Amino acid sequence: MLTLTVVVILAVMLAGLARAFFARNVYDRVLAANLFGTKTVLLIAAISYLFGSPDFLDIAVVYALINYISVIGVLRVTEMRVIAQQEDKG
Repeated sequence: MLTLTVVVILAVMLAGLARAFFARNVYDRVLAANLFGTKTVLLIAAISYLFGSPDFLDIAVVYALINYISVIGVLRVTEMRVIAQQEDKG
């Protein structure tokens, strides 16, 4: 049953990658990248449980923190870029 869960998570990650590549604006791409990162954390946790090694859970937590900080950073840079473009026009 856990193997099926891993396969479903991989399928959702593939759908998230497709959304990231074919999205129309940067916000949809960032949202898809965030989805991919979240599903990666779930995948690492499921693999950790599947192999019976709780050491991978530390890696999953660190990856979740890096994912969160990177998404906030990308959105902040995007926001600053939009503000700079508005100032150039106005």
